[in-house]
Amino acid sequence: MNKYCLRLIFYSYFVLRTSSFAFAQVSLGIDELQKSGFEELRGRSVALITNQTGLDRDGDSTVDILLAAPNVKLVCVLTPEHGFRGVAEHGQSVLDWVDPKTHLPIYSLYGATTRPTAAMLKGVNTVVFDIQDIGTRFYTYIATMGMALEEAAHRKLRFVVLDRPNPIRGDIIEGDILDPDIKRMTGYFQVPTRHGLTVGELAEWMNQTENLNADLHVVPMKRWDRDQWFDQTGLDFTSPSPNIRSINEALLYAGIGCFEATNVAVGRGTATPFEIFGAPWIKGKALCAHLRDQNFPGVLFEPVDFTPEKEVYAGQVCHGVRMIVTDRAHLEPFHIFVRAFLFLHESYPKEFKPEWEEVRVVTGSNKLRDAAEGRLSLEQLFEAYNSALANFREQITPFFLY
Repeated sequence: MNKYCLRLIFYSYFVLRTSSFAFAQVSLGIDELQKSGFEELRGRSVALITNQTGLDRDGDSTVDILLAAPNVKLVCVLTPEHGFRGVAEHGQSVLDWVDPKTHLPIYSLYGATTRPTAAMLKGVNTVVFDIQDIGTRFYTYIATMGMALEEAAHRKLRFVVLDRPNPIRGDIIEGDILDPDIKRMTGYFQVPTRHGLTVGELAEWMNQTENLNADLHVVPMKRWDRDQWFDQTGLDFTSPSPNIRSINEALLYAGIGCFEATNVAVGRGTATPFEIFGAPWIKGKALCAHLRDQNFPGVLFEPVDFTPEKEVYAGQVCHGVRMIVTDRAHLEPFHIFVRAFLFLHESYPKEFKPEWEEVRVVTGSNKLRDAAEGRLSLEQLFEAYNSALANFREQITPFFLY
């Protein structure tokens, strides 16, 4: 290897390692709240919805910050799926407990109830939301926020959102819009599968379009641009849940996560969740060849065998595909899922078992089923998706904060 190649490799590595410093460090909603002297919370009694991602730019916990804030009373903490520490597995019920350090009650919004109750909110006049979302509609943190916003509106409580970045960018949307009759933890907002919004923007949009008339206050970020990835914010990445450990996994989740409505394993129980998918009955080389033939931008496919330690097919060898991200700005995770789904449906009519109602929830509608069963051509399917996205973009743009 000559010196030129060595220099090129070193330079590429240096650019990748230092890309986050190409932008000024983003100031989060919690940072701006502190700068204002806690103006939005002055004299308020607060219930804080947060988890391990509720940190300021220096890594200090929002819980500790509000406990020390002058003229603010932190009454309790409410936690979403995965719990306060973010270690509970997906779908696992989370229990209430008392924090031995702060002596605060920690109430679960992913257990006996998914909504704040009167007992939880006793003595509270303000609900604060500070959680890092990942930009996919079926990730449950935004449903938790939506339900809490509805409860705050009903109970005439102030609702404050401390805004955070959409880690997979705010200028790219993908997928279908959720059918209006669906109201689930994995489908609460009529937005695209990859929605491109911050939690603050989602709250503003919901409050207005659903006529909640909540006393909503969003504390916006500073220096965040819609075309930024999280690793360009200058902030440390905290895994928002046990199986989202990197920006690439968050990005791929927007498509590959839809396979959890089927009997295909998505890499849970391996070192690379959502970067691989497969099953014991899939011929990995054939699936890989099909996906390569689609000429998807920004990704390479290679056959892979993997054995999940838990979840679907635990202890069984699965054959499938590994995705290697080469250009995340042009990667289309939802389109990859759609093409792979239709290939599996046609190639393995007996083995492939979609749970069709769950497929409708995660994708947004029955359009994919219509394509799989011959009622829509592939061209008509993507025309329908693109038309829905164009309408949504027009409707949502007035709610952009950045």
